[in-house]
Amino acid sequence: MLSWILMEITNRIHFDNLRGDIFGGLTAAIVSLPLALAFGVASGAGAIAGLYGAVCVGFFAALFGGTPTLISEPTGPMTVVMTAIVASLTAKNPELGLPMAFTVVMLAGIFQILFGIFKMGKYITLMPYSVISGFMSGIGVILIILQIPPFLGQAAPKGGVLGTVQKIPELLSNINPPEAILGAITLAIIFLMPSKFKRFVPPQLLALVIGTLISLFFFQGAEIRRIGDIPVGLPTLQMPTFSAAQMITMLVDGAVLGMLGCIDTLLTAVIADSLTRTEHKSNKELIGQGIGNLVSGICGGLPGAGATMGTVVNIQTGATTALSGITRALILLVVVLWAAGLTKSIPMAVLAGIALKVGIDILDWSFLKRSHKISLKGTLIMYGVLLLTVFVDLIVAVGVGVFIANILTIDRLSELQAQEVKTITDNDDEILLSPEEKRLLNQANGRIILFYLSGPMIFGVSKAIAREHTAMKEADVLILDLSDVPLLGVTASLAIENAIKDAIDKSLQVFIVGATSKIQHRLERLGILAQLPPDHVLMDRTIALQQAVTFVKTHPHQEPEDFEVNQLNN
Repeated sequence: MLSWILMEITNRIHFDNLRGDIFGGLTAAIVSLPLALAFGVASGAGAIAGLYGAVCVGFFAALFGGTPTLISEPTGPMTVVMTAIVASLTAKNPELGLPMAFTVVMLAGIFQILFGIFKMGKYITLMPYSVISGFMSGIGVILIILQIPPFLGQAAPKGGVLGTVQKIPELLSNINPPEAILGAITLAIIFLMPSKFKRFVPPQLLALVIGTLISLFFFQGAEIRRIGDIPVGLPTLQMPTFSAAQMITMLVDGAVLGMLGCIDTLLTAVIADSLTRTEHKSNKELIGQGIGNLVSGICGGLPGAGATMGTVVNIQTGATTALSGITRALILLVVVLWAAGLTKSIPMAVLAGIALKVGIDILDWSFLKRSHKISLKGTLIMYGVLLLTVFVDLIVAVGVGVFIANILTIDRLSELQAQEVKTITDNDDEILLSPEEKRLLNQANGRIILFYLSGPMIFGVSKAIAREHTAMKEADVLILDLSDVPLLGVTASLAIENAIKDAIDKSLQVFIVGATSKIQHRLERLGILAQLPPDHVLMDRTIALQQAVTFVKTHPHQEPEDFEVNQLNN
């Protein structure tokens, strides 16, 4: 019983693949180290914040998550948002800005836990790919822009992305040659390293070591900015720190950071599933990520999410359980406790080169190349979201992108669904009718209108319903066929009610056919069925046609002009 409880709480950990999991964790730790340092420096919270984030998020997400082989750590998208949060809060409150930024990380973790508890995992990534591609590529552009100043050997200008873009001419005219050379060497190693060597050593780690050695031996007298001393040992715990003036901003930032972490993680979890032929537990994964980010914020670490590069390396080196993620976190913890001092000589330009390559990789090159061939509307949405992400705000970009994409999708679906709204007065093969139904319609001589609806009747179809019922010919009976309607929205229901009222006002006999229990319940709740005799609500279309034909034969139709003549004679 206890083992079953532990299996349910933890991330399906077992020791059947001990060697593969340990080797996978070790390899993932080697890959993570330079990225953690680079993201820590890029965020403005310091290199040690990147290491604490890699340890805390990596350990607790692996222990309590729902994807056994997922490696969680600070990622490019999370770092970009964290950079903006740190810059904004420290500018408004220099003394408490950084503690408030770590509180935002805690809030992000709490939001993620709540998303998992309320089982929102399956809804997190329910957004058009054009929107996901746009904001991910936008984040990549932001990361690239923010690395330009340290890559060229200069301090970051004020004003974030816009400030950096405006200062590019000045940055280019004041390049620090030694640091720019180190940054270029870093990029060259990462880009040009042969694939056969990447199996033995990650290019980022090799670039970190070579760049640092070159700076120490060949640029001894040059002015080169370096990481500097990193505290060795356990972190100082950060207590939640709030500012009344920034309370709303912190909550919104926490929600945005938490949502981005969910999207980043679940997309990576899908990649892990495809490589391992397994299926992750999305809600459990969000809870694990939330616990990891909550602890990371308390320890003064960066927020993290599922990392594609670390996860793929972990799987390819033989890992099959979450023991690999735990091993990776413990190895990085050893570095933090005893070896962090060895990193003080690493040049900032080398870390900028590593982060710059991450930004380039985040760009969705595959979709950028093909989007214009697939869909013009999708392309416009993707580039619109990208530009809004870079120059306005991430949450605005996603909100606007999802809204426009959904409106366009609903419009397209409504057009297609409107084709399934038909008015039938004779045997014209518009819908599939039985021989008996065809015979009955022919007997009616056009005095019976069969109003046929098919498929989900969402609000966008209400116009088609109104258009069809307005165009109906003169008749004596209206049969409203809902046999093939699985879903009836409120707006469509009210459009149907208008059609029924209009028919009743014209003294037509109205029948409703084939309404399932859910559809019938909706019509009853709106009071639509109360407007009809009980025997006019049927399940069989043939019976409805038989009753309609009987009515037409027993109540001969009078044309309006005949009616006026009779009135005058009387």
